Amino acid sequence: MDPATLAAWYSTAARDLPWRRTRDPWAILLSEVLLQQTQVARGLEYWSRLLVRFPTPAAMAEADLEEVMHLWQGAGYYARGRRLHDLARAVCDPEAPWGGLLPSPDTAEDVVSALQSLPGIGPYTAAAVASIAHDLPAAVVDGNVRRVVARQRASASPTDAEVQRAAARWMEAAVEAGVSPSVWNQAVMDLGATVCRPRGVRCSACPVQATCKSTLTEEGPESFPSPKPRRVTTEHLVAVVDIDEHGRPHLVQRPATGRFAGLWGPPMHDANSEEAKVAKASRTTAGHVTHLLSHRRLEVEVLLGKAALGRAPDAHPTSSLDDRVLALAMDHADL
Repeated sequence: MDPATLAAWYSTAARDLPWRRTRDPWAILLSEVLLQQTQVARGLEYWSRLLVRFPTPAAMAEADLEEVMHLWQGAGYYARGRRLHDLARAVCDPEAPWGGLLPSPDTAEDVVSALQSLPGIGPYTAAAVASIAHDLPAAVVDGNVRRVVARQRASASPTDAEVQRAAARWMEAAVEAGVSPSVWNQAVMDLGATVCRPRGVRCSACPVQATCKSTLTEEGPESFPSPKPRRVTTEHLVAVVDIDEHGRPHLVQRPATGRFAGLWGPPMHDANSEEAKVAKASRTTAGHVTHLLSHRRLEVEVLLGKAALGRAPDAHPTSSLDDRVLALAMDHADL
């Protein structure tokens, strides 16, 4: 794949995203953490909201976790918000060497390694921040890069190590050709996101089609890489929504670890548990909610009852599942 050709394409076809107009490592980190599991259109809203309230790691470190999670509410995969808060606190720890700033070439010899030592930062995020914020030659590997590598090589099932080696070789060639690491990484990711897409691939618009081996195969580009088998487990739950005379539900805070950790919502139990059996004996069923997570399907029976004292849901961070459960309950409540 010719670095100059792809860089030239990127110079005119790059997506106009606000985090590409800054070299602030914190702003770039926020964007990368959000975009791991959130679509770009929604990520824009959350990125702006978080950056306005927390323009520096210190601003987030000084806030309590519940405020961070309230702003994160709706973005999904809430562990990211918790880890981001942990990271901000770690960077601002007086005993740490960072002085309230993310590791940089001025504070760490190996920026990628230093970034990975912080909570919630893995190889991809560390390479993205190091290359985009500091223009260091750290090759990123995400789903887009993996797909471009697989199709360029016509490799059905490239291993993680093979993809990482290919990305590193491409980075070396790009730097030798005078292309900046920041531009190169973002160019490959944009190619995968907008042209070399999982479905509806746009080969006619691809600047590096000439070197793509998958176009020469009988199966065609969309057969590469082969989809990984996905196992989805179904879990049956019971949500207990007790509502007080003012229309406020009884809410509890989830444990600090596990699914939806630290968020608030109605009590939820395994459908076969003793707690669920007891709850069913004195409450009516409002309906059912189906909620899909990455590898889990949650089937939730929503029970409706009465509470002595409830809470205003808007005052606490809740998951999208709990929002749906509460909405269903409120629709069926006799208020």
